[in-house]
This record gives sequence, C-alpha cells and structure tokens, in this order.
Amino acid sequence: MNEGQVVPVQITDEIKTSFINYAMSVIVDRALPDVRDGLKPVQRRILYAMQRMGLASDRKHSKSAGVVGEVIGKYHPHGDAAVYDAMVRLAQPWNLRYPLVHGQGNFGSIDGDPAAAYRYTEARLTQVAEAMLADIDKETVDFRENFDGTTQEPNVLPAAVPNLVVNGASGIAVGMATNLAPHNLTEVVDGLVAMIDDPAIDAAGLMQHIKGPDFPTGGIMGREGIRQAFETGRGSIRVRGRARIEERNNRHSIVVTEIPYQVNKTSLIQTVAGLVRAKKIEDIAQLRDESDRQGMRIVFELKRGSVPELVLNQLYKFTQLQSTFAVNNVVIVEGSPRVLPMREMLRHYLEHRSGVVRRRSEFELRKARERAHILEGYLIALDNLDAVIALIRSSKDGPEAREGLMREFGLSEAQAQAVLDMRLQRLTGLERDRIQEEYRELQEEIARLELILTEEAELWRVIREELLDVRQRFGDVRRTAIADLSDDISKEDLIAEENVVVTLTRGGYIKRTPITSYRAQARGGRGVSAQRAKEDDVNSLLLVGSTHDYLLFFTDRGRVYREKIYDLPEAERGARGNHIRNILPLDEGETVQTVLALKSFDIDGYFVFATRQGLIKRTAIREYGNINASGLIAINLLEGDALVAVRITDGAADIVLGTRGGQAIRFSEDDVRETGRATQGVIGIRLKKVDEVVSLAAISDDDKETAELLSVTEYGFGKRTGLEEYPLQGRGGQGVITHKLTDRTGAMVSLNHVLGEEELFVLSQNGILIRTKVDQVSSYGRSSQGVTIQRMGEGDAVVAAMVMPDEEDLERGMDERKGTKA
Repeated sequence: MNEGQVVPVQITDEIKTSFINYAMSVIVDRALPDVRDGLKPVQRRILYAMQRMGLASDRKHSKSAGVVGEVIGKYHPHGDAAVYDAMVRLAQPWNLRYPLVHGQGNFGSIDGDPAAAYRYTEARLTQVAEAMLADIDKETVDFRENFDGTTQEPNVLPAAVPNLVVNGASGIAVGMATNLAPHNLTEVVDGLVAMIDDPAIDAAGLMQHIKGPDFPTGGIMGREGIRQAFETGRGSIRVRGRARIEERNNRHSIVVTEIPYQVNKTSLIQTVAGLVRAKKIEDIAQLRDESDRQGMRIVFELKRGSVPELVLNQLYKFTQLQSTFAVNNVVIVEGSPRVLPMREMLRHYLEHRSGVVRRRSEFELRKARERAHILEGYLIALDNLDAVIALIRSSKDGPEAREGLMREFGLSEAQAQAVLDMRLQRLTGLERDRIQEEYRELQEEIARLELILTEEAELWRVIREELLDVRQRFGDVRRTAIADLSDDISKEDLIAEENVVVTLTRGGYIKRTPITSYRAQARGGRGVSAQRAKEDDVNSLLLVGSTHDYLLFFTDRGRVYREKIYDLPEAERGARGNHIRNILPLDEGETVQTVLALKSFDIDGYFVFATRQGLIKRTAIREYGNINASGLIAINLLEGDALVAVRITDGAADIVLGTRGGQAIRFSEDDVRETGRATQGVIGIRLKKVDEVVSLAAISDDDKETAELLSVTEYGFGKRTGLEEYPLQGRGGQGVITHKLTDRTGAMVSLNHVLGEEELFVLSQNGILIRTKVDQVSSYGRSSQGVTIQRMGEGDAVVAAMVMPDEEDLERGMDERKGTKA
C-alpha cells in the first residue's frame, strides 16, 4: 500500500475490532487477577518497583510519591491516581486479609475516609509481599520489556504465598467481573498440602481443611453457599456482623464489634439512623460509634421494654449488618478469563510453584556447578603451588600466564583467570581447608538440586516444606466464624411477641389490638366500647393470643384456615378492622365459628369438635399440620348441621356440652374414639327438638377437682357452678339442667370451665365489651338464675362470653396445661 493511500473500511467492522481489542486489554491487562500470583498488572508492578527501590520490610519507609513515580515512569503508563489507589488498597487491613504494603500515615479508614495525598504518606513492603517476590532474581519467572523497552518487568511473581486464595480480588472488566473471597492462610496451606498428598482430592475433601472464606473484618458467615462456591466457582455467601447484647441499669444495648466484609461503617450507621427516623426500627433510643485503636464498637442503645433480639433481627434485615458476598472466581488462566472452582485455583497455583521451584533449582544448580568448577581450579593450583608461582613470574603479561596455566595444568580459561585473580591470602593452609570444605558442600548441594530435578517426589517434598514454612511464618487464627444462618430473616423474626386481643364480628370484620388497650372493670359495669360496629354488625368472637401464634379459623361448614396473628390487621380498640374475606378465601355464605391460637402443630394433643346437632369428634392435632392457603376439611358435617366449637385437649379431659336451652352433659373424652380428619363424629348429647348446642368445654384431669362451669345468658346473667354438681355420664344422654332460664335471663349463650383466677370478656351485639375477674362472679347451684354480669341496654344482648388467663398469666406466655395460648 502506497503511503497516503486511503483504504475503505466498514465502520461496523472497525468498531467491532477496536472494541474487542479494548475489551481484551481491560480483561487481561487491567481488571482481572492472574491465577498464579493473584495479582492484577498494576499490583504486580507496584510490588516489583518497591523491591527494586529497596523498600524491604526491615528498611525504613519511603515516600509514596516516589513509589508512584517509579511505577508510572517505568512500568505502568497510566494516571498516578490509579497507581496510588491500588497501592493504598494493598495496605488496608480491612480490605486485604494479609496486606502486601505497610503504610505509614493516613491510608484511609473503614469509615470510607480517603487516604492522604501520596506526598504525605510513606510505604514499604510487608514480609508477605517479600515472600511473593522471593527468588525472582533466580530466573524463576519470565520477564518482558516494559512499555518503552528501557527495562524489564516480570510477567508473574514467584508467589511463595497463595495470594489469590488468601487475599481474594475484585474487579470489573468488560462484560465480566470477578469477586474472589479471602481465606485463612493456615487453612489454605493445609488444603494445598492435602492436595499434594492426594492429587485426586475433591471439593468435600478440601473443605475438611479450608472451612470457607475468612474475611479481614471478621463477622459470622453462613454455610449455605460455601460448598457451591467451592464446587462451581460461583456462590452466594451470607455474612453477618458480630453483635452482642449488653444490659446496664435495666436497659439493653446492641454492641457491634465486627461488620461484614467491604461494608462501610459510616454508611451502616447512617442507614440505621435513617431507619430510626423513618420509624421502621422504633426501639433504638440512641446510637454511638465508640470505635478506637483497640477495635470496632458500634452501640445501639435500646428503649426500655424493647426486645433486643427483635431489634437485632431488624438490623440484620434492613441494614448492611447482614450482607451477601457473591463469589465469582473469574481469573486469567494462560491469557484467557475462566471461572474456576477452589480445587482448580489451588491446582494452578501448585503447578506455578512447581515451575518456580524447578527453574530456581536449575538456576542454583548452574551457579553451583560454575562455582565448583572454579574451586576445582583453585585446588589444582594449590596442589602445584610452586610451579604455578614460577609460571606466573616468568610470564610477561596476564594473557601469557593464563595460556600457560591452561597448557601446563589443564585448566579452563575461567579457572586460569580465577587463579590469576586469587589473592595471596588464599595460599595459606587455613584458606586451603576452607576451599576444600566449600567444594565438599557444593558437591552436596549439587547432588540435592539434581535430585529435585530428576525425582518428581523430591520436587513436591520441597514445595510442601516451603508451604509449611509459609504457614509457620504468616499463618494465624480464623477471624470469621462459620455458623448455620437461615437464608433470610423471617417476618416473624422482625415482629415483637406480645399478647393481643383478636376480635371478629358477625359481619366478618377482624382486627388485633394490644391487650393493654382494655382496662379491667368491676362486675356490673357498663363496659367500654370495643369497636364502632355498623348497625347491622355485632361482635361474635374474642380471643387472646401471641402475635407469633398460629390462628386457626374453623368455619360453620367444617373447614379450617390458618394465619399468623401478626398478619392480621392491627387496629385501635374503637376501630372496625378489615373484612375476613380479605384474609381468608371463604365461600359464599361461609362464616367463622371458632378461632383458636396454637403455638405449634407438633404437639401431643387433640382437637375436639362439637356440632349444633350434638355430634362430637376427636382428632389428633398433628393431622392438621399441612393447612394450605385454600384451607382444609376439619370435620365432615351432616346436611343441615354446623360446627359450633372446637377445643384443644390432652387426651384425658372431661367434655361438657352446653345447649341454648340450659342443658349440659358431662362425659369422659375416652368415650369419644379418635378418628381421622375427614370424619363426622359421634353423638355427644341428645337434643330436644327446639334445642341446639351452643358451647363446648374441655376440663383437663389436673383441673377437675377445682374447676367450675361459668354460664352466661343472653341478657347478661351469669354464675359459677362447681364441676362436682355435674354427674359424669356416658356419651349420648340428654344431660342435666345447668342454668335456670327465664324471660329475664334469656337463652344460654356460653358455658366455660374456669379455675377462678381468669378474666371474663363479655361482648354485646351493640359492641360493648366488659372485662372482669371471674372470681367476682358469684357461685350458685345448677338450678339458679345467677347474677347480673353486664347490664344490657334496651335492645342489646350478649353474643359472646370468653374466659382468658389473667394478665400475669399472659405475661408468662402460654397456658402450659394445654400447650397453647388461648
């Protein structure tokens, strides 16, 4: 092509070619580490330049500006900021598990503060970096010309330390990125030694030695993603900061002493402060950063009465106190990027060290042989000392003497020249002994080096010993603990466990309200408004449970649905709540009849069911453990029948059924055989034509001696009656009278068993709730009318009466007799 000739080129082809060249340059020469020494080109050039400048670990520090100038002047023709930033990172102990540069001055902080300008800071190599550069002058690695051809630079460092694995790396190239986790040097060396001893070792075998990443900032790491990262080179590892709960003056504090790797401490504190201001985390009263030279200490002081475990879970969920380290082992292997699992990275490192030790041995063998050759010349000259001196004295110049020595004594040119250069001091007898001793030692060294080069086992023995020496010199204890962490913080972990009142109206509106919103009243009071119901709506169900309990909704059609109490809408005492159909997939016309709170389905116990037509059924609780979103059949009902109530029993209870007509029957739970989930049950009480079952009570064996039955009627009358007044009958009878009913009392609404220390909640159809101690309700016989519990306004009537543990029992948590909170 003639000079100045224009050649037409497709612009798309030119852009494609140029971009590919640019991308490969970034991938290979800038962003990704080499699998052999774990360094990017700029890092390698910094370390090599510092060695050439004599900045050893036992020498004084030198200005960082001088290092930067040396690097960009001879090896790295890029901006000084890029070089200095890379050098600063090599010196930061919160970024590198084993720093390669020892900085003096302001090299930044874990708070994200930048380092001082390079004219203010000083640096030198660390001992680990010196091990990375060891034997580089023994032809152990290939060199290439620098960018302007004025000097040489190494393609790779000898790397006596497995830097890629122990320090990790991160970088963003074109179309790919790398993120290698740091590991503990002691564990990595153990893994390498195990691989030397057993080249076929697999990932599981390596994990017996290398437990997982070991981050410079410590923390706690989950186990879930470690195996995947080891086996594939990619994985997601969950890391948490290390925190503890302290108590002082009846106030709790959360103290964080370690944070996840590459998390900015200042950013973490600012995030928490923002969440506190936004009231997403409400229980933190004050936060302080008390970190100093002795270590990190972030203090979150909590409000009185808060649950520290709950706040800690909120910090894990909403802040960087729990983060995910995405392992992506993309490295340069023979000039190309590859994703490598742990075993392959270690194998490539061992192959590199094998080449380094072999080349070093060849270099040392050549030097040893050259020195032995010279010593052999010395010994010949000393054996013929007088003749050698005479020959030298008779020669007119050096070349003639050299030729004479070569001719008369059979010396090589190098030996003859060495004899001529020998000082007279070496002619003494003592010096002769030293030469002979040196020659003997050299013969042993030559034999050792020849053995390394000829015997593969000896070569790997040397590599093994050098790795163990590295472990001895630089190994330390693990900083990051490994624990079983869940994949995520569950919703339950973020919600305080507290007792709440759950109310459900006949119109289907449900809510939960803190139990403290209701104040206790004396018997006979007017009560307080539980909620503002619509004119055609009334309260029908009331339950007290923990926010962490399961809430079981049993409907009149014999189905059961399950929700967590904390998923119910929270509302104030006077609010109406949300409609149940927004929560449960109820069929048209299906209504909830009974609601129970249950801590767990994995308990020994039974659900006992009672229907309106007097049927009774008993089924193990475990059969209901797999309730899905669409509900589950709890009991098969006869046509025209409906579910009235469900109770939880321990298998040895007495069952009492109460009817609207004031009758009750008591029989043993043993009379009701256990049946499967989708069954109808058996006859519990034989009813009169106009009667129906309204209540079901279950009295445990421990309570039978002290239990009473508390009945409440439609117009607010109630009484307590001793259980001993109810004869134990067989199942299927008509029962006995339990409450004398008149026009004044109205029909019986409920019949509950009590022990005397509970509280009674009575709801009226006009939305009036009264809460009173059970022991304020007088005791009467079965045939009495009772006393007024709640005065009914005109047109009002009781629709629900529930007995609950008192507040002290609620604070203790659960009713241990039944394993539930109810």
